[in-house]
Amino acid sequence: KMATENCDAVNTEPDMELLSDEELEREAEGFKEQGNAFYVKKDYAEAFNYYTKAIDMCPRNPSYYGNRAATLMMLCRYREALEDAQQAVRLDGNFVKGHLREGKCHLSLGNAMAARRCFQKVLELELENGQAQQEVSECLCSLKVVFCMDRALESAPACHKFKILKAECLALLGRYPEAQSVASDILRMDSTNADALYVRGLCLYYEDCIDKAVQFFVQALRMAPDHDKARLACRDAKALKAKKEEGNKAFKDGNFEAAYELYSEALTIDPNNIKTNAKLYCNRATVGSKVKNKKIFGYCTKAIKLDETYIKAYLRRAQCYMDTELYEEAVRDYEKVYQTEKTKEHKHLLKTAQLELKKSKRKDYYKILGVEKNATEDEIKKAYRKRALLHHPDRHSGASPELQKEEEKKFKEVGEAFSVLSDPKKKSRYDSGQDLEDDGMNMGDFDANNIFKAFFGGPGGFSFEASGPGNFFFQFG
Repeated sequence: KMATENCDAVNTEPDMELLSDEELEREAEGFKEQGNAFYVKKDYAEAFNYYTKAIDMCPRNPSYYGNRAATLMMLCRYREALEDAQQAVRLDGNFVKGHLREGKCHLSLGNAMAARRCFQKVLELELENGQAQQEVSECLCSLKVVFCMDRALESAPACHKFKILKAECLALLGRYPEAQSVASDILRMDSTNADALYVRGLCLYYEDCIDKAVQFFVQALRMAPDHDKARLACRDAKALKAKKEEGNKAFKDGNFEAAYELYSEALTIDPNNIKTNAKLYCNRATVGSKVKNKKIFGYCTKAIKLDETYIKAYLRRAQCYMDTELYEEAVRDYEKVYQTEKTKEHKHLLKTAQLELKKSKRKDYYKILGVEKNATEDEIKKAYRKRALLHHPDRHSGASPELQKEEEKKFKEVGEAFSVLSDPKKKSRYDSGQDLEDDGMNMGDFDANNIFKAFFGGPGGFSFEASGPGNFFFQFG
């Protein structure tokens, strides 16, 4: 009997610590297949259990979360399903089924704006995805809800329930001022209305006023402790605020890698908080600029895509363009900024970018001589001597006609560059972006040989003579 009892007590589950990665994956796949079998039989509770076992074995597999999300949806547990679907797409941003399920959960929970973004992401990945196209149409039905609530309120203008439904729908469609107006009207008549407090908080949360939003959520929970929507929104708001503040502190302390990771983690908390996430992407770009991360442009662009009114993201991207000498792009961003906010600072930034763009389209005399823009007079002379001798036509008299022509062009450019950079007045005008033609300097009639003779001070003719294979020396006559 004791032996039987001991056998009954034996744990048949595999010891995960003793299994290799391949064995874990094999076990997880087995649990997933069992989950699939129960799902087909519509035994969703058992399917949920087996998908959970698969996740426990391999928590980085997006398909397991996607399958469990589908099961939770069949059990009408949409909030849990939403969390699984979001985890699936965090693990694999190209997981189409994950985006579809996330969208359907949002739609089931009444968040048409978030649902539509998910379905649009699917269409970016698969342009002809018929299910996503149909779901986008379903999202538009939420607009009809607002219309229907307006008609209902015409018959029952004092009905708070209808007003709350309309306010929440407006908030989820991103029409925050209208939603706040409706909720405020209710609170003026009933300051303890938990639903109205929740809607006010929701609008503030999505407008990046997180501290105030939390206050409203907390107040709503005081009035109605079982208010699930307020509880979940309050949780996300607090988590987002805390993670963002951690990132800010790490950045101020100079711990840029930690700041980058913290901002990245904050971005996963609520993909639907557009304004806060736009700031997080911009913060990540700021961190990237400190560590020379080449993805800065992409982070700024993502911020702008989320919030086209976010001036700071345009300014950050424009500065990145300036730093990498992409002046046309910088001018375009600064023009956008100046059109939005006509300040002296923005006007100055635009003019600076326009000047640099103009300068970039001229010959770069510093580059031609191979010197820095802060080169001294001696450095400019040494550079001219070296390059003039390198490209002098006599040095290439035995070369092909094509090469002779190319070297003659370079010789002329070197002389042109030296004539400008060695003259303080011309150099100053050139550096400031002014046209040198105003000084009467016509580069079309420029004679590089005269500069060469004046520089080397030869008493007569000059030539390059061979001193060995491939070697030449310069000789004055």
